[in-house]
Amino acid sequence: LEEAAFQLQQIFRIDISIALNILGIESMRAGHCRAAFTCFKLAADRGYSKAQFNVGLCYEHGRGTEKDLEKAGFYYCQAASSHHPMAQYRYARYLLQHGPGSSGDRQHQAVALLERAAGAGITEAQAYLGVFYMRGLQSQEKRGVKYLLQAANSGDAQSRYHVGLCYEQGLGVQQNVAEALRHYRQSAAAGNGQARERLRA
Repeated sequence: LEEAAFQLQQIFRIDISIALNILGIESMRAGHCRAAFTCFKLAADRGYSKAQFNVGLCYEHGRGTEKDLEKAGFYYCQAASSHHPMAQYRYARYLLQHGPGSSGDRQHQAVALLERAAGAGITEAQAYLGVFYMRGLQSQEKRGVKYLLQAANSGDAQSRYHVGLCYEQGLGVQQNVAEALRHYRQSAAAGNGQARERLRA
């Protein structure tokens, strides 16, 4: 009986958190940012990862509360530890730009989070990793191209442009001007200005 009561409490707690998060999203859409933040915060403090992510966004962008990157990082970290892919991406970015500790430790942790987010299909993480591996201190061009292609295939025009550059310059792939042009054309068709300029050049 105690186990059944505990299970009911857990279900109730999760249902309340989901409802609060949805109410927060609807409030944000209606332009009631303070009310949205309050709903997100209540759900986040109950351990609901989607709400923790939303609280992080509120703190990062100053929506419904004061802008506070440290608090944003804290809530992104909580959501990321519950395997929220977009939170993993945001927390990784936070670690690389503002995080505490030595830069080597932060970078190692951030790359692991980005890898997980990219594996979960987060295009922004794939694009970020692609550029990171191409431009890092110890560039890993093949890995960079792999992630840029993933992001490009998810519709990211900027990554498609970068793939074109890789083919044009032979970075991580066999140099192939025809393949570079194909990627530039696709990127330009998706609205990328750099790709249009490269095609003209």
